[in-house]
Amino acid sequence: MSTIEKALDKLAALQPAAAEPQPAAVETPAATSIEVAMAATTPLTASIEPEAAATQTPVEAVVTTSAEKKNFIGIDLQRLDARHFVTLTTERRLIYEEFRVIKRKLINNAFGPLSSTLKHPNLIMVSSSRPAEGKTFTSVNLALSIALEQDKTVLLVDADVLRPNVSRTLEISLPVGLTDFLSNDQVGVTDIMYSTNVERLKIIAAGRPHHLSTELLASDKMAALVEEFATRYPDRIVIFDAPPLLGVNETAILAGMCGQAVIVCEERKTKLNELEKALSMLPKDLAVGFVINKAHYSQDKGYGYGYGYYAQ
Repeated sequence: MSTIEKALDKLAALQPAAAEPQPAAVETPAATSIEVAMAATTPLTASIEPEAAATQTPVEAVVTTSAEKKNFIGIDLQRLDARHFVTLTTERRLIYEEFRVIKRKLINNAFGPLSSTLKHPNLIMVSSSRPAEGKTFTSVNLALSIALEQDKTVLLVDADVLRPNVSRTLEISLPVGLTDFLSNDQVGVTDIMYSTNVERLKIIAAGRPHHLSTELLASDKMAALVEEFATRYPDRIVIFDAPPLLGVNETAILAGMCGQAVIVCEERKTKLNELEKALSMLPKDLAVGFVINKAHYSQDKGYGYGYGYYAQ
């Protein structure tokens, strides 16, 4: 049985007997447990080691010149911590362990033996079949978790130019972003890339809405930008928070530029037929993994959560 078939069988087992379709909700970070299935990788070994915290500069303590201020944004880490995101707290929490497992597979794909078989293995697209299944929650937590690595940097790009959600999730406001760069020759990469008070994390916002968003993402300028992202910094991972796959042309275009994809599925909500259709839109040479969001596990499984790996 193939990797994808095993993952789909697992998802099918989570489907309710005769669930009525539910209206799409605003995507919120309400996950209680996450299960990841990474295709085309070797299985992760058992133990998870604590990692050292990244250097943090408190927002209120930052002193910058006027030239630097436009390229810096402070993230309220205490607010994120209260909302159960990965931050820099020393407290050991379940969500930290879950995203450590997920990021380790992605990092191994990006810089390990498999990287030579992938185009742009350090570029990771995060998407879902439909809206409100937790893709932005996953993108932000992955970026924050990777930023805790001592020898890696991460760039989080809000590529959902139709319904951007990264800035809203982080409760920040950036004046320019990806669409501004792609549509205006007067806007450079340095104008849209913001450093943060998390030392190894940079952010690019979606930018202002544009009626030619599909054409912008398919442009030579976007291809050149992606190539720069992939090759300029040998230690950098780029996470694209992409639109949902179904009903949106932009996502398939972006998938063709990346080496890895993480598809987020919400337990008891994601429909199996829609997931199959979404997967059919991805390039065949893409390393695809699955995150099952808002998954609940019985307390007799140790800590009350569990993981399943589907690898070949």
